[in-house]
Amino acid sequence: MTDVIVSAEAVEEVKPAGAPDTLDDQLISQLVDRAKADGIKLTGQGGLLQQLTKKILESALEGEITDHLGHDKHEKTTSGNTRNGTRSKTVLTEVGPVAVDVPRDREGSFEPQIVKKRQRRLTGVDEMVLSLSARGLTHGEISAHLAEVYGAEVSKTTISTITDKVLDGMHEWQNRPLDSVYPVLFIDCVHVKLRDGQVANRPIYVVLAVTVEGTREILGLWAGDGGEGAKYWLQVLTEIKNRGVGDVCMVVCDGLKGLPDAIATAWPQAITQTCVVHLLRASFRYAARQDWDKISNALKPVYTAPTQDVAEERFLEFCEAWGKKYPAIVRLWENAWAEFVPFLQFDSEIRRVVCTTNAIESVNARIRKAVRSRGHFPNEQAAIKCVYMAVMSLDPTGQGRKRWSQRWKAALNAFEITFDGRLSAARR
Repeated sequence: MTDVIVSAEAVEEVKPAGAPDTLDDQLISQLVDRAKADGIKLTGQGGLLQQLTKKILESALEGEITDHLGHDKHEKTTSGNTRNGTRSKTVLTEVGPVAVDVPRDREGSFEPQIVKKRQRRLTGVDEMVLSLSARGLTHGEISAHLAEVYGAEVSKTTISTITDKVLDGMHEWQNRPLDSVYPVLFIDCVHVKLRDGQVANRPIYVVLAVTVEGTREILGLWAGDGGEGAKYWLQVLTEIKNRGVGDVCMVVCDGLKGLPDAIATAWPQAITQTCVVHLLRASFRYAARQDWDKISNALKPVYTAPTQDVAEERFLEFCEAWGKKYPAIVRLWENAWAEFVPFLQFDSEIRRVVCTTNAIESVNARIRKAVRSRGHFPNEQAAIKCVYMAVMSLDPTGQGRKRWSQRWKAALNAFEITFDGRLSAARR
């Protein structure tokens, strides 16, 4: 698809000194007043915006064929190729369907660029469809939205064709080279429903990294073939390593059994940190609802302890108070202790950002919002495409990236000291 984007700098460059602005305020006011006087709506079918769009497109097409033929309309020429009337076609634009008269030449060699042959939508419409899809609207809802707002009939098949355009970019993104070192990786998965013979839950593995500059980067998306498992995580982490990641300082994850071994296989120096929030949630599953607040207050001195020794003392106190009533909670923390305590040895700035997977939970929340409205997907590619578009639309203004970077400045300074020399490799 082709669209025309003209920058303000380009306009200033070609505009003669002292010339008025192209979009003259007085002219615009006259157009609006005349439309109102004639009873013409500004928007909608047959409105002023549609008529202006038609005139602008046809004027641009006329300029293209003039450049192609080398002479203006009605100008005498010795060239064998001349204009040969027009053909009418309707294109879908951001202001609705617009009927455009496309000029033709006798030799049939004219290839318009503003509205190409067989093109039925301008680029802005495709971008609109992709944006709506990324925000969780189904193909049926997008079709209904375009019909209601723009009066345009766009089938669900056409919408699917538009969204399929992201697949090439998705493949390139999924296989791009990565940085040599990352201070922190946050790993987690979300589940989607796939219709493969019968509808079943399938995990989508997500890896989010913090770069040495403090920015957030999603390294990739992977569709698993069953429940979340450490074996598949090993494949994911190995692929990330093969894409250039030679070292990771810390990996923050949930308490999945076997995951620390998978991480150690990929990066032997990496510290595996179990998410404290996951541990607390798992603890509540074994406790009666009326005891949740008491359990939370009893465990808080454990994960906020200044040192590992103090944490062990506070945990023993918890065991004495609650061990008989809830032995499963005690066993849960004992089994996760080796992956729970690493962050206790670090500066408070590091503790604050790595004791939980909240960094990736916000990403997962956006993904879940996008997939929930669809119910289930016909195949793995459709699911990955939906998740990819949701991920790509996370921060359209860039403000989230700035806030994230500022929040990580103090932590990265602490990382630089704690992991002396390892982060500097990524800056060479």
